[in-house]
Amino acid sequence: MFWWLLAGLALLSWGFTGALRQYAHTRWLDMPNERSSHVEPTPHGGGLAVVVTFFVGLLVLLFAELVSVQMVTGFAGAGALVAVVGFWDDHAPLPARWRLLAHIIAAAWGVYWLGGLPELSVLGYPLALGVAGDLLLVIVLVWLLNLYNFMDGIDGIAGVEALTVGVAGAWLALVATPDATVHLPLVLAASVLGFLIWNYPPAKIFMGDVGSGFIGLILGLLMVTASQQHEPLFWAWLILLGSFIVDATVTLITRVFHGETFYEAHRSHAYQYLSRKLGQHKPVTLLYGALNLLWLFPIALLVALERLDGLPAVTLAYAPLVMLAIYFKAGNARKQEV
Repeated sequence: MFWWLLAGLALLSWGFTGALRQYAHTRWLDMPNERSSHVEPTPHGGGLAVVVTFFVGLLVLLFAELVSVQMVTGFAGAGALVAVVGFWDDHAPLPARWRLLAHIIAAAWGVYWLGGLPELSVLGYPLALGVAGDLLLVIVLVWLLNLYNFMDGIDGIAGVEALTVGVAGAWLALVATPDATVHLPLVLAASVLGFLIWNYPPAKIFMGDVGSGFIGLILGLLMVTASQQHEPLFWAWLILLGSFIVDATVTLITRVFHGETFYEAHRSHAYQYLSRKLGQHKPVTLLYGALNLLWLFPIALLVALERLDGLPAVTLAYAPLVMLAIYFKAGNARKQEV
């Protein structure tokens, strides 16, 4: 029965995205500029289909008693606020301070209803951070939803990331603990799959902030719920999200180091540089998906099975990604143009 739900959600997302594309052709066009990675005017706002489809799946799971009211309240409240702000920003840009305030409120809402950060094991020692841990988790979630927006810059990359991480995250929970809840990551994956059919290179519609920020936050909240079920899954999810986290974070640090305004739009991420070097988006999008499945997932699996300690495993997983980001001059716009 659950697999039929996933198929139905993917179909709903596909159909809704197609309808949005028809509507957006005359009203919501993303025009190319010097910071863009596309050259043709392209409809945007397709991420709204992901948002609506995910909420439909969430309600079905609630009525089937497969998720709790607290989980639905946390995911729906936080996700709706970020989606509304993203939709607004897609059509009438908001000042950065108001976007940030909304993101903080959404993240705090999700952390509160989902129970916050559990006690973590760090190098074999238990670490209970209490309120400080919950505040740190809010910061992490705000960064995740914003970096996901930053990383949604070429065709298909954000959709492939959400699809691979969602499926991999569900698999990790399934093998790590027999009573794990795997429904929500798969509902997100199905919601993204229908959209991705339209967004896969060459994209016929873009996600927009309404989708990218929403997906980034939902992935972060899925990390929280997974860690509540099995503590090592916190580290495993951090590993799964590594390709986006590393590219965006190295880019941000480099831009700050060079005295650039870090929150301004740019195209100096490693993935953007690589797509320009190759002259196309598809190989870069597939490369990030392959990194998730062939490099990050096996390490995350060892962590979920408690064969590797979390923090050293994150370091192991991230180290080559950091080197690749530096090699591809992430954040260094001057060197990228040489």
